[in-house]
Amino acid sequence: MSNAVIHDSVEAADAVALPARGNSAANTASKGQRVLIVDDEAGIRDSLETLLTLEGFQVDLAEEGNAGLDQLARNAYDLMLLDLALPGESGIDLLPRIRALVPELPVILITAYGTVGNVVDAMRAGAANFIQKPWDNEKLLADIRTAIGKTRAEQEVLRLKRTLKQRSSFENIVGKSEPMLRLFDLVAQVAPSRSTVLIQGESGTGKELIAKAIHAHSPRRDKAFIPVNTGAVPGDLLESTLFGHERGAFTSAVAAKKGLFEVADGGTLFLDEIGTMRMDMQAKILRVLQDRRFMRVGGTQEIQVDVRIVAATNVNLELAVKEGRFREDLFYRLNVISLDLPPLRARKEDIPLLATHYLRFYAAENGFTPPQLAPEALRMMMDYEWPGNVRELENAMERGVVLCNGPQLTPELLPAQVRGNSYSTALLEQRPDASLFDVMEEIERRIIADRLERCNWNQTEAAEFFRIPLSTLNQKIKRLSIEVKKREVGTRK
Repeated sequence: MSNAVIHDSVEAADAVALPARGNSAANTASKGQRVLIVDDEAGIRDSLETLLTLEGFQVDLAEEGNAGLDQLARNAYDLMLLDLALPGESGIDLLPRIRALVPELPVILITAYGTVGNVVDAMRAGAANFIQKPWDNEKLLADIRTAIGKTRAEQEVLRLKRTLKQRSSFENIVGKSEPMLRLFDLVAQVAPSRSTVLIQGESGTGKELIAKAIHAHSPRRDKAFIPVNTGAVPGDLLESTLFGHERGAFTSAVAAKKGLFEVADGGTLFLDEIGTMRMDMQAKILRVLQDRRFMRVGGTQEIQVDVRIVAATNVNLELAVKEGRFREDLFYRLNVISLDLPPLRARKEDIPLLATHYLRFYAAENGFTPPQLAPEALRMMMDYEWPGNVRELENAMERGVVLCNGPQLTPELLPAQVRGNSYSTALLEQRPDASLFDVMEEIERRIIADRLERCNWNQTEAAEFFRIPLSTLNQKIKRLSIEVKKREVGTRK
């Protein structure tokens, strides 16, 4: 008789697993997992018990359906192996009762007669899989682990959704890692207050999403949330942007205009990239934080507002204070409550969840069927450091959705840096006769251009990242003939 195994072809939409790394890893993964075997043949029960015990599973046995149901009522199991041809009720007849007792339990049916009709009936009744006697041991073990892994992944997604719901349902913030769950707790705790919040984290970690979550779960949720990228607004326009101006205050001021502090009255003003703000503007912001009053540019009357300030920075403000680039008194005013947003490399367990989220989002946006993430592609993503953090991962998934022509997002659809193609390898492929000097210069050019683009062409921020003076960076930009693009206002965090 054939040893073919009939597999369930439906994959869990939320289950994304790394490829197996060998029997020892699989054996370790099986430890503590409990399996119930229900079969009326003692030889079958003994063989399966020996096989699974050697693989690290805990095994319980039952010789007929009612005894198996009694075991289910008393104990928690990760999987059931159920004989189709039991005395009394068949395995298929038992499945609805098993489902009613433990809805999430994966059940694999075992039979000597693998007809198409049996397969269809088993799947309709809720079986996770269907295997035929005599079975192939390795295939059976693989099917057991797949069924348990699929169920656990589905349960984890449900648990995460319940957790997020319990933690104030932070929309668009995806994460199940301990750093993110601790952050969710802090956001839920500080949101109802009116205290100033400082969000610190690298570029692309999602600081604006955290600011929006704070506003959405505060008493100010029905008022305006106004974001402004203070690093993207030219210094001579920032004062007018924030405080407004009176008619005739400057040449182009043909009419009076409210600033963002007035627009945000009663709500929340999000000051992004505050670490790049000029010292004279820092003094004006400090006064508003202290007195809740300000004057428009060219104005003579004070305006009082009730605005909650949430600020964000990817600059080390304590270091900036020591170097005289940021006011110490403003730092302490902003740092009433500090939230540190971890980089993606410090919460890599969130990568599969984030990838699935963005694959679905951009597939829906483009009217596509969301592709599954191929295991090898996920392995590359887990090995990559993601210097651009969540924003870089999001862009990679959007690119993958657009370029994908099949059911899976495979490694070749990932950006070159994620796949591990170095700048030097790419250059040598293009110019095999290049000298070492040419290679090093091109590497430097691409690294600087890449960082400038990630910083939205903010040269001060890029210099901070490289830990070099701004003047040195400017010299390198000129020497390497790097084309500096115009910075975009209001870039999403």
